[in-house]
Parts: sequence; structure tokens; C-alpha cells
Amino acid sequence: MRVIVDLCVVPVGVGTSVSAYVAACQQVLEAAGLSHQLHAYGTNIEGEWDAVFAAVKRCHEVVHELGAPRITTTMKVGTRTDRKQTMADKVDSVQAKLA
Repeated sequence: MRVIVDLCVVPVGVGTSVSAYVAACQQVLEAAGLSHQLHAYGTNIEGEWDAVFAAVKRCHEVVHELGAPRITTTMKVGTRTDRKQTMADKVDSVQAKLA
């Protein structure tokens, strides 16, 4: 099953700047070959369910390996069975209505 996820991984106990941890998660997503788009407060990811959730798990592992003693993560998860839809499709639909 294909899934689109909005992921926000927040390391706790590492200070106020978390960009190094965000960059590490981006590298995990790249290595997994998943389509993803970084935004100001998280990352949108699309792909097969198992691959996406394996990458989320790996993000947690990597952030802990970098020294974060605690992580809090929020996710929004969407699936469709009526048709295939990509992240770009969703954005394009709204932009077309704004034009």
C-alpha cells in the first residue's frame, strides 16, 4: 500500500538547534530511495508503507546514535485505495484552484 506521511522528528535534550539531526534524517530518506520534500517544520514522504515506516524507524535510530537521549515524533499518515496520488498531485490540485 502506498502512503504519504508528514513527519516531524524532534530530538530532545540536544539544545535549540536541531538542523544536524534533520540533515541526518534526510540522508536516511535519500538512502532509502524515497520521494520526500523537506519543509519548515518537517518532511513529506511518499512510498510503499513498509519502506516509509522502516525509514522512520531508521531516522530514530540515527538520531539516537548522534546523541539525542530522547525523541518526540509527530506524523500524519494518508492512504488512498481509489486511485494513485502523489504529493505533487495534491499540491497541483490546490494550485490549479488558486489560478
